[in-house]
Amino acid sequence: MQDDSKPLSPHLQVYRPQVTSVLSITHRLTGMILVLAAMLLTYWLTAAAYGPEAFSRAQVVLESWPGRLVLFGFTWSLFYHLLNGLRHLGWDMGWGFELVKLRITGAIVVASSVALTFLSWMWAYGHVDKL
Repeated sequence: MQDDSKPLSPHLQVYRPQVTSVLSITHRLTGMILVLAAMLLTYWLTAAAYGPEAFSRAQVVLESWPGRLVLFGFTWSLFYHLLNGLRHLGWDMGWGFELVKLRITGAIVVASSVALTFLSWMWAYGHVDKL
């Protein structure tokens, strides 16, 4: 007979989050966020095709502070997903499975995605020449 008081498998609360699991979950989330970004891009392009009034409305939404915050998040998601995807390609080639390399490449992915996001936004608004 089976003892029903014990769980069949360990619950998520049993495990402590690890670098690889957190980055993997974030990779999946950014992939889903990029689907939403593609839908927003489709809306923006469709608005441009419908004419100046529709495009102007889309621009007002995207240029508002909530719109820019969403675009900033989409930008970070793009860079994170891209860089972590390159990290996964390294794993597919058999490189980087050592614990030290896992942690270092994870930190590089996070730091680089943040840096590239800020640099691209600074470039987009003409502030790169001030660096």
